[in-house]
Amino acid sequence: MSQRISQRLNITIMKRDEVFKKVLDCCFTVHTSLGPGLLENAYQECLFYEIQQTGLELKKQFPLPLVYKSIRLDTGYRLDLLVDNQVVVEIKAIESFSDIHVAQILTYLKLSGCHLGLLVNFNVPHLKNGIKRMIL
Repeated sequence: MSQRISQRLNITIMKRDEVFKKVLDCCFTVHTSLGPGLLENAYQECLFYEIQQTGLELKKQFPLPLVYKSIRLDTGYRLDLLVDNQVVVEIKAIESFSDIHVAQILTYLKLSGCHLGLLVNFNVPHLKNGIKRMIL
């Protein structure tokens, strides 16, 4: 790998990690303010607002098609949040994560072409116990 490509890759990874940290900080802000016990859409709207305040590019309920053998299928998949076209955020308000939640965000990462995801469960007393960083 040439040095120029390596430098570009390092800059991209650093930028993606900075975006991730800003999103994570916004999650903690929302959870500190609201606590557990609300519905997912309430957390989504509040998190959307917080991330908007950072100036990052942000899309909510972003449609995600499935491409199968060159056929585009609009199957109804939607990313809760897509931040800076780099980080997929999947929001939950559940008792605890299960394998299906991990599989869901990994699938979203594959379909979107993103490499970094955040699975966040706001229905926990301490948000650090409701965070999963997912790397594809």
